[in-house]
Amino acid sequence: MKHSLLRDAIRRALFAGAVVALALPLHAQEGTGTTEAGTAAPKELETVTVTGSRIARAVDLETVQPVGVITREEILRSGFQSVADVLQASVTMGSPAISRADALASGENVGGAFVSMRNLGAARTLVLVNGQRLGITTGGLADVSQIPTSAVERIEILKDGASAIYGSDAIAGVVNIITRRHVDGGEANVYFGQYDQGDGAKQQYDLTLGMSDDDGWLTASVQYAKEDPVWAKDRAFSASGNGPLHPYDGRSGISEKGVLFVGGKRYTLKDGGDPTKFADFRLYDPLLDNSNPNEQMTLMTGQERRALYLNAGRDLTDALTLEIDALYNQRDTMQQIAGYPYRSNAWGEWSAPLDADSAYNPLPGETLTYFRRTWEVPRVTMNKATTHRLGAKLVGRFDLGAQPWHWDAGFFQSQFRTAKDGTGNLLLPAAQRATGPSWFNPTTQRVECGSAASPIPYGPSFGNGECIPWNPLVPAGVDAPGSLADPALQAYLFPVGHDIGQTETNAYFANVSGVLAELAAGDLAIAMGYEHRQEKGSFSPDALRQSGLSTDLGSGNTGGQYHLDEVYAELQLPLLRDKPFARALSLNLASRYSNYSTFGAETRSKASVEWRPIDDLMVRGTWGQGLRAPTISDLYGPQNQSFEFYTDPCDTLFGPARGTAACLADVPAGFRQPMSGGLPAPGPNAQSDVPFLSGANPNLGPETSRNLTFGFVYSPQQVEGLSVSLDWWKLRVEDAIVSDSPNTVLADCYLRGEAARCAQFTRDPVTGAIQTLSFNIKNFGYVETAGYDLLASYHLPTQPWGNLAFVWDSTYVDYYETKFDPAAVYAVQYTGVGSTFRVRSNLSADWSLGDFGVRWTARHFSSMRESCVYLAECNMPEFRAPYTNDIVVPRNRVGSNTFNDVQFRYSTPWNSTVSLGVNNVFDKVGPTMYSRPNSSFPYYGGFDIGRFLYVQYAQKF
Repeated sequence: MKHSLLRDAIRRALFAGAVVALALPLHAQEGTGTTEAGTAAPKELETVTVTGSRIARAVDLETVQPVGVITREEILRSGFQSVADVLQASVTMGSPAISRADALASGENVGGAFVSMRNLGAARTLVLVNGQRLGITTGGLADVSQIPTSAVERIEILKDGASAIYGSDAIAGVVNIITRRHVDGGEANVYFGQYDQGDGAKQQYDLTLGMSDDDGWLTASVQYAKEDPVWAKDRAFSASGNGPLHPYDGRSGISEKGVLFVGGKRYTLKDGGDPTKFADFRLYDPLLDNSNPNEQMTLMTGQERRALYLNAGRDLTDALTLEIDALYNQRDTMQQIAGYPYRSNAWGEWSAPLDADSAYNPLPGETLTYFRRTWEVPRVTMNKATTHRLGAKLVGRFDLGAQPWHWDAGFFQSQFRTAKDGTGNLLLPAAQRATGPSWFNPTTQRVECGSAASPIPYGPSFGNGECIPWNPLVPAGVDAPGSLADPALQAYLFPVGHDIGQTETNAYFANVSGVLAELAAGDLAIAMGYEHRQEKGSFSPDALRQSGLSTDLGSGNTGGQYHLDEVYAELQLPLLRDKPFARALSLNLASRYSNYSTFGAETRSKASVEWRPIDDLMVRGTWGQGLRAPTISDLYGPQNQSFEFYTDPCDTLFGPARGTAACLADVPAGFRQPMSGGLPAPGPNAQSDVPFLSGANPNLGPETSRNLTFGFVYSPQQVEGLSVSLDWWKLRVEDAIVSDSPNTVLADCYLRGEAARCAQFTRDPVTGAIQTLSFNIKNFGYVETAGYDLLASYHLPTQPWGNLAFVWDSTYVDYYETKFDPAAVYAVQYTGVGSTFRVRSNLSADWSLGDFGVRWTARHFSSMRESCVYLAECNMPEFRAPYTNDIVVPRNRVGSNTFNDVQFRYSTPWNSTVSLGVNNVFDKVGPTMYSRPNSSFPYYGGFDIGRFLYVQYAQKF
């Protein structure tokens, strides 16, 4: 630890000194080497390294790799104010890994923003900053909200695997965030917006300052952003748990009114009744008394971000440049779910029935069982995540055999720290003592724990032996002795939980690239390099959570590290040039050898072909291999408890396998799936009544992949400003590292007949209810998907009425299938199911005339399917497929959805731009989705939740 602290201190001191050394000469010199636009004048023909290749080449927008570019101008005109939102609007992105509508999500990743290309998972999308990895959590997820938009020059999205170029995780694609440099002067931006319902306000302020000359640059950007939460109760689609067609409205049988069990029946207190008199109780009526947890839940978490980014460079000699970049980001998020659904009989030795000798017992002398949702103390999680990133490298240029070569060598370190404070979970021993024996003390005129003969000190400190009695039968909102409205009782029963975590990435690298020879068809170029990387991390839940003495879901520590060494080579081989039907033909080959401390060595390779039969047409194709290593969390994480939403296939009302021989052998006649609280679930996808178990697997191996792409780019000279690209892609992941799910386990057992999966759960031998279920991380069969990407843009020639440009960007998924067991006969098809859209398409039109401009964007999502809810519309009642063993599994299809955005802008005479915009102009609301795709609510977590209005002001100086 001391060595680590000393190393960090030395690095930061060197960084500070280097910045001063860079800044002072720049400040002292005049900017004579700049163009009229204020950028540094190039000293020679510019070459760049395009995402997907390590070889520098002349600027060419048409590359052999299918790379999409989001420019800074497009970011400002999108109306989105975070890198996460900008990326999520891209059609190649799948559903958000943990959307801000995932209120029930837990763990270190909550609050972050992660992107998942091709719907293959965020851990299979590599995120880079200026070509170097962005730090990750122990689960391998890169939080793109760490990067302030004010520091972004452009974002390059490689829609292809690139493990041979970048190593692990670049399976589905690569996101490379390029930061600004060579900024002269300053720029300030202010942004305000909110939903027209009057909530979800967003504000953002940023300032970027820079100076540059022929010998270097210094750019600094600071940003503050705040987004208020949106509450589920304020949207019709999330105000209740399951929507208006459910008889219980998706509510819970564990009520904030208190549920008393006597003689096998449920009772609750009458309005105005005395909670100490059983005569004042009435039979519990689910239609009147069930709880609606959504009333206390956030639909969209609140968030606050502070960021500082600095990038600097200076030529030390004509052939040597020092470059440094640093990032600080602090993200605070607030997440709230309803008070805990406490059951007095569910905690073994720590169960807390209302004692026969409690002063609050309405049936003195009889020990009572009760349910009580602790409505007065919602479960709130405050997550503070801090990122420190520091990198430095030397960049050199030299000639070898009269050919130009470039090299760079350096390091970067990224630290991610998270601290979570959680409230709303009961301390089990305190609850047991608070509902134990109690008596009325005439001296103090209050009920106290213990008895007159053996009193317990009154007070909120359980650790000091104190106690405050609790009457769990007092409904929320009722002022009576022992009520949870008492702040002292809340402090006694609900300790604050503290989770802490830290991950760190350290990398050292050296690269060299250049021209080996000038051939008739072009330059024979090569790039080679070495990289060493270490990943280490830990996450430690609160001690009470680990001990099992809290109602918080049980978990343990995550902790571990691994390191790897890699070497790679890339060769650009020109084959033909200026020949008939071959204006250009070239081959790109790359290979990377990786040696991991956890599982050994792997080699991944890639080959790409570029063919230009005519000047206007480029045909391109790629074959590649990919690799993803198990993460620290995958290998060294704990077993975690969670209450999962699932559908029991054997439920006699809506179970897809009901009546089959397998179900008849496991459940009794008339079996109904119990939901939280023990009542029969009113429909599919109900929350479990008992916690299920999931977690790490130390025996995981790496997953591998193969990808193919083939397409073309056509820019006809006859139609100036038109460009069309179409690419077919196919990607297959073998031995995929995937978090299993209860629905998949049960479907494999009862619908697909995989006996091994039936061993992952147990049922109550009498009731048939699932008692335990394990769905750990595992290497399973495969995931395969294929489809097409279409991008068409047309910039009309300038007209007297202005400039007009169109961009149409679309992704079509041909299929998306998986197999958990390679021996299974049929793969499960997921295209169009839940949030795996068959089509995503964006169409934008931008018009400008002088200082005025308008941009309109339509974001389209194709239809979705899910299992039918028995009381709702079911328009595919006879759906069956080979992967359901030809069993009828009714489905419901909902229509497609299109969201429209508009922005009006005006460039003022004082060098500023004012923009007014509306996202989701027509206040489009997506369909009810009972399967809750990427959400804790019956609504897809990636859809707009209302009409959003904003204004932004950008000032340059």
